[in-house]
Amino acid sequence: MKRFFFAAVAIFITLTSFSQVLKPVKWSFSTNKLNETEAELIFKAKMDQGWHLYSQHIPEAEIRPVPTFFKINVTKDFKLVGKVLETSKGIEEYDKNFEMNLKYFSGTAIFKQKISLLSDKTFSITGLVEFMTCDDEKCLPPEEIEFSITIEGKGGAEEKSTDTLIVENSTQTADSNKNDTANVNASSEIKPDAPINKEDSLFIFFLLSFLAGLAAILTPCVFPMIPMTVSFFMSEGKSKKKAKTEAFIYGFSIIAIYTIIGTVVAITLGANFANWLSTHWIPNVFFFLIFVIFAASFFGLFEITLPSWLVTKSDKQVDKGGFTGPFFMAFTLVLVSFSCTGPIVGAILVASAGGEILMPIIGMFGFALAFALPFTLFAIFPSWLSNLPKSGGWLNSVKVVLGFLELALGLKFLSIADQTYHWGILDRDIYLAIWIVIFTLMGFYLMGKIKFKHDSEVKHISVPRLTLVLITFSFVVYLIPGIFGAPLKALSGYLPPQSSHDFDLISIIRDNNSGGGTQATNTSTDCEKPKYADFLHLPHGLKGFFDYEQGLACAKKLNKPVFIDFTGHGCVNCREMEANVWSAPPVLKRLRENFVVIALYVDDKTDLHENEWITSKVDGKVKKTLGKKYADYQIERFQVNAQPYYVLLDNNGNLLNQPRAYDKNVDDFVKFLDEGIAAFNAKTGK
Repeated sequence: MKRFFFAAVAIFITLTSFSQVLKPVKWSFSTNKLNETEAELIFKAKMDQGWHLYSQHIPEAEIRPVPTFFKINVTKDFKLVGKVLETSKGIEEYDKNFEMNLKYFSGTAIFKQKISLLSDKTFSITGLVEFMTCDDEKCLPPEEIEFSITIEGKGGAEEKSTDTLIVENSTQTADSNKNDTANVNASSEIKPDAPINKEDSLFIFFLLSFLAGLAAILTPCVFPMIPMTVSFFMSEGKSKKKAKTEAFIYGFSIIAIYTIIGTVVAITLGANFANWLSTHWIPNVFFFLIFVIFAASFFGLFEITLPSWLVTKSDKQVDKGGFTGPFFMAFTLVLVSFSCTGPIVGAILVASAGGEILMPIIGMFGFALAFALPFTLFAIFPSWLSNLPKSGGWLNSVKVVLGFLELALGLKFLSIADQTYHWGILDRDIYLAIWIVIFTLMGFYLMGKIKFKHDSEVKHISVPRLTLVLITFSFVVYLIPGIFGAPLKALSGYLPPQSSHDFDLISIIRDNNSGGGTQATNTSTDCEKPKYADFLHLPHGLKGFFDYEQGLACAKKLNKPVFIDFTGHGCVNCREMEANVWSAPPVLKRLRENFVVIALYVDDKTDLHENEWITSKVDGKVKKTLGKKYADYQIERFQVNAQPYYVLLDNNGNLLNQPRAYDKNVDDFVKFLDEGIAAFNAKTGK
């Protein structure tokens, strides 16, 4: 089982790291001396067959393609004469999608900018070109390519037009903000893995998605739904044939929902919708209320029933091969489990962020096919429970126990909303206190000390029931030290972060023993106070930053490398990594002493000041919150939107080694950190 778990984790990491980068345009930059005092800059774009880029001149509209744009950094050595001219003959036609006449270029496009030379010496001209490319099926996100062209000063001999720089467009940039503190030097970047051959990529992507669907069964949000599946398919009076038919419809519904809705979301809303669904307060409070309603129903407060006319109609449809009941059961599973499956599904959706249609369809189908298989097989054989004696109070006891579990697990969704929006109503100690009460009551119920509406009298405790009592109270005893700050590593993925604990006795003892030194070694009083530190915190007494530019500035001042933690308030695996990997002494020592830690929360809802808003190069939307800004940055630069995701940079923003995702192997994580330290020391000569 342990080997299978680690294999599943490996599958998850592989999927979240998988991306295919299309580079259909190659840019070349050259100069042509016109006379002693004038020259022209030549920008040449060569496109792969079937691809095109748009003109500089696109009519203003709320929805339009991104026009080609040239930014030339003017210095005292030259001045611009006129504007950039389009010398290639473009194609102008009416575009029904944008409902306007558009001009675009296919094959080759040449742009020229005339300049007046002011310097007698050789100098360089720098700038960037922003453009958007499309083919008949899809468009890629807008790209920026930087250039630097060397040119002789005035009085030099006239020269022929020669290419001085050839650059392929890349999806990896320093930041989505055009006013970055650090511009990434492309030559110093760690190159991503080579894309898989296109003929094989779809099959491999399907296979990885299929395996990831199996791995998703192991996530904490999926297991609680299995009892709901059993209770639905073990209803009395169903024939064997009818149960099997419903089970197959249930499985097909899961596949259809993930494939259709996932693809629609990818096309219309982009990859960040997965993040919204798993972190926004509306769906999470809704999921919490669903679990509370389920629990109340299991406790016997009421029965959840559809209107009689709808039930009758649904029953008739099922008798005729209908799918209403199984479909809505499948839809509930998809919704409630999305908080945990979201990072996996998001990795598939990110493939469509630039308009890739076929990849997300195949990926979502593969994921859903594997995800549905265990539920379908389990539903086909409900006899494992329905064949047990129907009489007696044991069946109601099962429902009540499930009610306690639903109530406890439902708190997870309310906790996500609480953390994301900083409501402060469900900190770790309060969360644990509620859990202790819930499971204590469940233990007393199993002992027969508490009775609900439909319960029978418990005359004696059977061995299975006694076993459950022992397990329940043992769990309560395990939870109690958590009230005083014990890490409770086995539950780290379910609980709020330890930094939200109001009374953390463990941290107090640690700080007293170390004299406070451990908290101060990974930052310096020379650096300014971290922004957002009044409500965002790092685990284990670490000090760091929550703003990329501010953290990078501190790293430069201290001459240290940067450890970036792409994380989220609703990220289960992030909490597990912090509890099981970050807490390891070798890891914690390195984070404190060797790095400036920057935690970037991709789901935080803190509003940014208007001057901090950015326009995404991925989807063209304005990002107005802290979380959206850094979610966009992660997707744009690293083509990944799953968390946790760890990146080591030098203090100029350049990658030191390959980023790392979820992996609870402490030795491998230490090796990852040591590689980054060694690469930084080699660069800086430390």
